[in-house]
Amino acid sequence: MLMIVAFLGCLYLPVELLPFRNPVFESLALVRGYAKEHVLLCLVPAFFIAGAISVFVSQAAVIKFFGAKTNKFLAYTVASVSGTILAVCSCTVLPLFSGIYKRGAGLGPATAFLYSGPAINVLAVIMTARILGWKLGIARAVGAVLFSVIIGLMMHFIFIKEERARNAEGELFAGEVKEARTLAKNGIYFAAMVGFLVFANWARPQAGDAGLWVSIFAAKWYLAGGFLIMTGITLIKWFKKDELGEWVSASWTFAKQIMPLLLIGVLVAGFLLGRPDKEGIIPSWIIAKAVGGNSLTANFFAAIVGAFMYFATLTEVPILQGLIGAGMGKGPALALLLAGPALSLPNMLVIRGVIGTKKTAIYVSLVVVMATLSGIIFGNIVT
Repeated sequence: MLMIVAFLGCLYLPVELLPFRNPVFESLALVRGYAKEHVLLCLVPAFFIAGAISVFVSQAAVIKFFGAKTNKFLAYTVASVSGTILAVCSCTVLPLFSGIYKRGAGLGPATAFLYSGPAINVLAVIMTARILGWKLGIARAVGAVLFSVIIGLMMHFIFIKEERARNAEGELFAGEVKEARTLAKNGIYFAAMVGFLVFANWARPQAGDAGLWVSIFAAKWYLAGGFLIMTGITLIKWFKKDELGEWVSASWTFAKQIMPLLLIGVLVAGFLLGRPDKEGIIPSWIIAKAVGGNSLTANFFAAIVGAFMYFATLTEVPILQGLIGAGMGKGPALALLLAGPALSLPNMLVIRGVIGTKKTAIYVSLVVVMATLSGIIFGNIVT
């Protein structure tokens, strides 16, 4: 009940009635926008998918694709391209990451998946190329894929001793769980849930667009509804009542663990950096001035701001368009693109709860450092 009251309070927060316009207002406005646009259609389906992973997918199955003994090429290939399918934001990917990690996925493939989920968004890459230039679009696409693999491998080797101990424990239980359904049935069930998540959140095309993306957007609710019905049919035909109870319980556990931290993080991010085209406590002119040129400082500042700021899916493109118009260099623009969509303050708080402070700090540092270096290299190439 407390969770429902908190959500409804955020959803119907009467920010228009507030007599002031300051960082506190932006903080409240951002959390209301987050509740309206991302909780019901993004996070709730993600919680149910994560709950399903923890209940219906055996530890042996997860280890088969993401475990320590899995072929590295297979594990990192699957993890690094996941974003092209999911197209989620830095917060929606968290329940999915938590689910596969707790079921025995190796730290390397799990963090590769964590980065790639929000970073390798096909529409975002296309929009970047069309609005900000094809060079920046290609650099973003190539950089995001390479980042996910490199960051995953580095996390694996940095914490290899801990991973070996964790994998040794996992091997004791890897063969104990017998699949209740065939791989095909589980595949159909998960595909139906992912299909609903993808099409329910299919982004509105830009003015003047045409083709397949526009057609899919016009039919998004029919497609999402079809996948939702498909999910219901699979649940009725292939799952027992006690299994469904475990599924709902596991999904609720993820919601309780993640939602409070996300809302707190969104409030803080809104207070500090505001919303798109709106200022928080840090004035936008300071940011625009700090990211001009292609210096180490400019690229590092862009990566840091991107890492802590919350970007809803696709909002980074218009934000960058405005910053570039205000004098932002192409190198810092790429640095922000590679650090921003994959990280945010709410995202960091939840990751810390899953893998601990030390691993989270290393993961965030790797993203920021690599984004900074990529920005410098790209800036030198295009200038």
